[in-house]
Amino acid sequence: KDVQKEREPHVYLSKEEVKEKIQSYNSSVTDKLKMTLNANGIYTGFIKVQMELCRPITVQSSQSQGRSAPSNQEMAFYLPDGCVNTLHISSTNTVREVIEALLKKFFVADNPAKFALYKRCHKEDQVYTCKLSDREHPLYLRLVAGPKTEMLSFVLREHETGEVMWEAFSIPELQNFLRILDKEENDQLQILKNRYAAYRGKLEEALRGVLKPG
Repeated sequence: KDVQKEREPHVYLSKEEVKEKIQSYNSSVTDKLKMTLNANGIYTGFIKVQMELCRPITVQSSQSQGRSAPSNQEMAFYLPDGCVNTLHISSTNTVREVIEALLKKFFVADNPAKFALYKRCHKEDQVYTCKLSDREHPLYLRLVAGPKTEMLSFVLREHETGEVMWEAFSIPELQNFLRILDKEENDQLQILKNRYAAYRGKLEEALRGVLKPG
């Protein structure tokens, strides 16, 4: 189970320390996703983000991409658990920009304000998670922690239930959520009906055997 971890103080690195960190990072990389230091001091690299979304997302079809208004070309569905995406970003990119880029990459039409980025660390047989502020820089965190995902990984989630910005959802999105919930409710109801019908059939069969003359 995830355990909320206290925020760690941000440590600023000098240009020389950044260079040394990048050299050390690249020497430890096993998946070829190395970092590159530019002459202006900005560095670029890759981060992997695991999608842990409980609510359905709205995805644009190719015909509706670029439109601001919702259309019938948008579909709402649940994203499979454990989906991991790789982004190429720079050290200047903030958490908010990473969320926006991730949604844009997969044509997700939902408002980025609905989502939050978390960092996850493993320590002493426990998993610690911490919600990142919009102004933090994920690539810096990746550099400091090193390339091993056991040391640090990123997770995209919706805001907690009490933090949901319902005003960020459009009317068609909310209607889609209701349709999905209605379908799930009907599916579960049918499963229960089938289960109890089978149970009743077995009981009636057993009773017939007991009450059979002779």
